[in-house]
Amino acid sequence: MGLGLGNGMSSVMTAKHPFPRPPRFPLPARLPQLLPELVLLFTVNAVYKYGRRVANGHTDEAYHHADGVWSFERGVHLPSEQAVQKLLLHSETLVHTANYLYATVHFPAMVVFLGWMFVKKRAHYLWIRRAIVIQTMLALIGHLFFPLAPPRLLQGDGMVDTAAVYGPAVYGKPESGSMANQFAAMPSLHVGWALAIAVGLIAAYRSRLRWLWLLHPLVTMLVVVGTANHYWLDCLIGSALLGVALAVIPGPVTDPPAPRPGRAHWAWPLRRTAEGEHV
Repeated sequence: MGLGLGNGMSSVMTAKHPFPRPPRFPLPARLPQLLPELVLLFTVNAVYKYGRRVANGHTDEAYHHADGVWSFERGVHLPSEQAVQKLLLHSETLVHTANYLYATVHFPAMVVFLGWMFVKKRAHYLWIRRAIVIQTMLALIGHLFFPLAPPRLLQGDGMVDTAAVYGPAVYGKPESGSMANQFAAMPSLHVGWALAIAVGLIAAYRSRLRWLWLLHPLVTMLVVVGTANHYWLDCLIGSALLGVALAVIPGPVTDPPAPRPGRAHWAWPLRRTAEGEHV
């Protein structure tokens, strides 16, 4: 009797589940942390792009500021941007390489850097991400209140628009209705972001070779100046904005306690954490 009952119940259970249940894969532990980060970064990027569009169209003011920046640099005896470009123009290979680096490295490098830091160096990621957000918003203020035509658009300075002449070209005609604001040269986020990447990696790692990451902002500066997309002053102020951001945020918490089970943690750009608090 017992054997027959067991077979009957087994048949009923088999009938209810004719197919094996699919395996359950646990969600990545950091997925609850990643989603708010993506929302924040996408929002910052959207606000920045919209702000650049709003700042577009101040053509006369941008050229006036360009004359002032060029004169100021000569007045304080900064080396002429022409000197860098003349070295670049000795080789078409160098020119093409510089144009390609300007057009393709800036944004993808930041995406890869933030992704790597989020996965590998969480505490340092939070620290440098806060700095980059502040740096970017400060740069947007510069675009809004100090429109500036780049050297390649300034007649009489002897600079060549290398992208237009040799390619690949990023910009078309500097029209006020275009999506790209070509009068947002001040400050240079190409250099500012490159320096942020270098600082983040140097702070997060202990290798003696980590200081070589400083070559990234140095090469970037030579590229943006040599291609006549920025003045020296743009590069200096873009870098200084990172210094301002790092001065107002707390340093990375490198050894936080384990998070509470079932609770996602993430940090707002300006949130200061108590000692030992995990974010």
